[in-house]
Amino acid sequence: MKVLRPVSMDRCIGCHSCSLACARLVHGNLSWNTAGIRVGSAGGLSTGFEATVCVACAHPACAEACPTGAMAPRKQGGVMHKKSKCINCGQCAKACPVDAIYMDAGMRPFVCIHCGRCVPFCPHECLELRPLGGDDTEDAA
Repeated sequence: MKVLRPVSMDRCIGCHSCSLACARLVHGNLSWNTAGIRVGSAGGLSTGFEATVCVACAHPACAEACPTGAMAPRKQGGVMHKKSKCINCGQCAKACPVDAIYMDAGMRPFVCIHCGRCVPFCPHECLELRPLGGDDTEDAA
C-alpha cells in the first residue's frame, strides 16, 4: 500500500490545487470543505504552508471511535470510509490524533484515502505517494 506524504512543503505556494483536485475527482464536488487534504499557513501569508493529511495509523483511533463501523481500518494502515454506514456523528473527527478528518456543514466526514489523485495537480511537486513501511520517516518540512 502507498500513502500520501507532503514531502516538499517548502516549495508549496498555497494554491490549494491538491485540495480542489481531491474534492472534485474523489468526492465529486468543488469545495475545500470536501477534501481529504488541507493546506494551511504556518503563520506567513506567502510561505510556510503545511498540508494536513491522514497519516495511515496502524490502529486508527477514528475507526475505534466510530459507533457504526463506517470508518474501517485498512489492513496496512489508514481507514476506509463507508458512506452508507455513516450517521454523521463526528466521533471519528474528534478521535483523530492529527486532525486529518474534516467535517463539512452537513457533518459528513472527509479523510484522505491515499489514492494519489491530487499528486499530479501540485505545480511544485510537494506531494508523493510512498510505500507504507519503507523510508516513511521524512515528513513535511
